Amino acid sequence: MSVDLLHPRDGVPPLLSSPAEFEAAADLLAAGEGPFAIDTERASGFRYDDRAFLIQIRRRQAGTFLFDPESFRPELSRALSPVLGGGDWVIHAASTDLPSLAWLDLHPGRLFDTELAGRLAGFDHVNLAAMIEEIFDLHLSKGHGAEDWSTRPLPESWLNYAALDVELLLELADVMAEMLEHQGKLDWAEQEFEHIQSRFSAVTEPEQPTWRNLKGIGALKKPEQLVVAREIWMERDSIASARDLAPGRVLSNKVVVEVSRSLPRNETELSRISGFPSRKSAAVKKWDRVIRRALNSPRNTWPARPHRRDGTPDRRYWSTFYPEEYEVLQEIRALIDDLAAEISVPAENLIQPATLRALVWMSTQGGGFSNPEALIQAMTDHQVRPWQREQVTPILIEHLTGD
Repeated sequence: MSVDLLHPRDGVPPLLSSPAEFEAAADLLAAGEGPFAIDTERASGFRYDDRAFLIQIRRRQAGTFLFDPESFRPELSRALSPVLGGGDWVIHAASTDLPSLAWLDLHPGRLFDTELAGRLAGFDHVNLAAMIEEIFDLHLSKGHGAEDWSTRPLPESWLNYAALDVELLLELADVMAEMLEHQGKLDWAEQEFEHIQSRFSAVTEPEQPTWRNLKGIGALKKPEQLVVAREIWMERDSIASARDLAPGRVLSNKVVVEVSRSLPRNETELSRISGFPSRKSAAVKKWDRVIRRALNSPRNTWPARPHRRDGTPDRRYWSTFYPEEYEVLQEIRALIDDLAAEISVPAENLIQPATLRALVWMSTQGGGFSNPEALIQAMTDHQVRPWQREQVTPILIEHLTGD
């Protein structure tokens, strides 16, 4: 029976929020030993972007430190970058934390992602609490991950939760490295860690959002639907940016898509759309004006439906419009699923579904692969790592080349 892990072993550390405190903590971290365990707490459900509002760092012989970056971001960068930059980092689900750290000019030299390690090692559940419980028989209480971390002051219970997220991260990485070595997968993991790290190595600021990334936009087919979606998105983004609000708190993605799909003809129809803030008459008038502005704009400025750069059709259309290609895709998927089960690695970690679709499409509609070398080059171009190529190439050669 697992034991509850309720508090950090050294108590809850203070929240550091001034340049002087940052410098003092940096000196202590520099005097520590080994890799840095790092985590961030963000507030993208409440604020406009995904910047970190709390950074947790732990290092052996130094302890755990909690940093509040919001008021002094440049000063925090100057204090921590010389210490953390180029060092060995341990992060759980690194892809979610690395962007906000990169915006602070904080980049690892080497990375160990404990969540991804768990996936490659065959864990059924790879959230931090589940892995801590399975390996150390300790129950890590979770409950504040979805809070508004831009809140100040931060409650003591939230700080306790945040500190516990890095309490055993270094020990977890040690165990996972040993486990992967025993399974013959440590080299696979290192290739994956390097790939993740490289994705964010040149990041310096948040990526500019675009209406094309609106969740659910694939449901919109007509130019008039797309121009309304674009205009609403741009208005929403302007409001959200000015107020430092999550765009969904201005108008949810679901509502934006539904308004664009249904094209309400007047304020009454707009107010009847589920989820629309119909009780606020000013909001109804405002967004109705946005819709009319979009529909009254010159038709030659209306957007067309987006297409993938590589020409691969959307996954939803394969079974209906491309049955032969879909059959090939399904045959390969089944074989990759069998391989994934055999080596205890999720199929999507062997090869990304979008990459597999692209390769199948290239083999049938893009001129095909005349030989295995052409296929391997295409896989390399799609950033399929060497260990992945080693595993899936025999399957793909059999189905996608003439050999």
